[in-house]
Amino acid sequence: MTERKKIRSEEEKKKLIKRLKLAEGQIRGIQNMIENDAYCPEILTQVSAVSAALNSFNKELLTCHIRSCVREDIQNNDEEAIDEFVRTLQKLMK
Repeated sequence: MTERKKIRSEEEKKKLIKRLKLAEGQIRGIQNMIENDAYCPEILTQVSAVSAALNSFNKELLTCHIRSCVREDIQNNDEEAIDEFVRTLQKLMK
């Protein structure tokens, strides 16, 4: 893990945490479904919803990252940071 930090506005934190809490609630729901012997397709549908919630989180975080950190790195001609961003995108697109 890198030692770089990102200071987020309260609004940004609130948006990101809201998305994570949504996914967290959905995961708890899936746990309950398993404990209550729910039918497999119903569980799979909920797992798909969790994936979509996490994808929404990633999109929001990536947007914030591009508009702040990446913009600043490009303005500072920071090739290392740009390479890091490219590697991050490659990981996300697996």
